[in-house]
Amino acid sequence: MSPAHNKSESVEQALDALDRGLEPERSVLRDAVRALLTELSVRAPGRSVEVRVPPFGAIQCVAGPRHTRGTPPNVVETDPVTWVLVATQRVSWADALSDGRLRASGIRTDLTEYLPLGARPAED
Repeated sequence: MSPAHNKSESVEQALDALDRGLEPERSVLRDAVRALLTELSVRAPGRSVEVRVPPFGAIQCVAGPRHTRGTPPNVVETDPVTWVLVATQRVSWADALSDGRLRASGIRTDLTEYLPLGARPAED
């Protein structure tokens, strides 16, 4: 996974587009996803959970038993827009999980203790 060019700028641009009801430009969304995944890997170093945000990236994070072959026992997967919204707490982890926008399998996959990443959550 290549690094984002400007982490905070891409996240802010993606959130701005989403706040206006628009789909972010593909390159902006890609860079925002990668920036937020990179930040998660720094906050939660390890290799026990795989976080997948196709088609833009996947990382391993969270301390614990390391996975080396086959399908990992702890997997989080979501689409790019949902990842940006959940990672910045514009949408709660629980809400995204309950409505199926986020899928998490395994005992280590609750990442709420590491959130928000990047930009600050929206103010109510």
